[in-house]
Amino acid sequence: MSRWKKLPDSLDPHVRQFVVQLRRLKDHSGLGLAVLADRTGYSRSSWDRYLNGKALPPVEAVEALARACDTDPVRLVAQWEVAAGAWDTAPTPTTAPESEPDGTTAGDRGTRVPWRAMALSSATTALVLLAVFAWIAPWEDDGGDGGGGAKPYTGEAHPKLGEFVYQPGKDYPCSVKRDDDGLLYAGYSRTRVELIQESSTRWSVVEAQCLLEHHHQSPGAADGIFGSATERAVKRAQEKGRVAVDGKIGPDTWGVLRR
Repeated sequence: MSRWKKLPDSLDPHVRQFVVQLRRLKDHSGLGLAVLADRTGYSRSSWDRYLNGKALPPVEAVEALARACDTDPVRLVAQWEVAAGAWDTAPTPTTAPESEPDGTTAGDRGTRVPWRAMALSSATTALVLLAVFAWIAPWEDDGGDGGGGAKPYTGEAHPKLGEFVYQPGKDYPCSVKRDDDGLLYAGYSRTRVELIQESSTRWSVVEAQCLLEHHHQSPGAADGIFGSATERAVKRAQEKGRVAVDGKIGPDTWGVLRR
């Protein structure tokens, strides 16, 4: 069991309860900070701040922690919402913020960020992406293998994939083929423009991981989590493809991966 630092006395009781729950999950999982950082996509120094009550983690980090600890994120996110409400109304700490070598956000430095607004914005963005996904994914049509559209993927991951849910230890099969449009596809997403980056967890990440493997830039397991290994593989592919090397996958990098 880890020996935790004492939480600040000024911490709101709701926030304190939430941080204690995060600590319990980490201790129960047996994961060290380095492994936790690798599995969630959030740095070790960030988790040190989150678990010591110095900063409130974004909801995406909370969901990633739940997946890494193999627990249901719904209840944990509900606790986060209560803590976020208390965090928004709490006075700004009088102690000077710590400087981290990996860079910090305004929320990490003590500036109170409207987390509920961020969560609502993320939900709105997700709905927009789903609409775009439906528009650019003709292979999800119920018509089967008829017609002139792209043929449905017949491997383990059916075209009607549903909402992505991380499964610890899952390594999705990669069967990369060149479609009628001359581009490479692995059967998990047909996007050419969606932005994914470190901490992203979705089917398009599985697609990118399969394409990276196809281009001999192994990201490790095709598990749908954009972690540090995937980011390194993306940078290698970007260097080889002579596009901006930033470790993120956008239109230019999708173009490299689908060629």
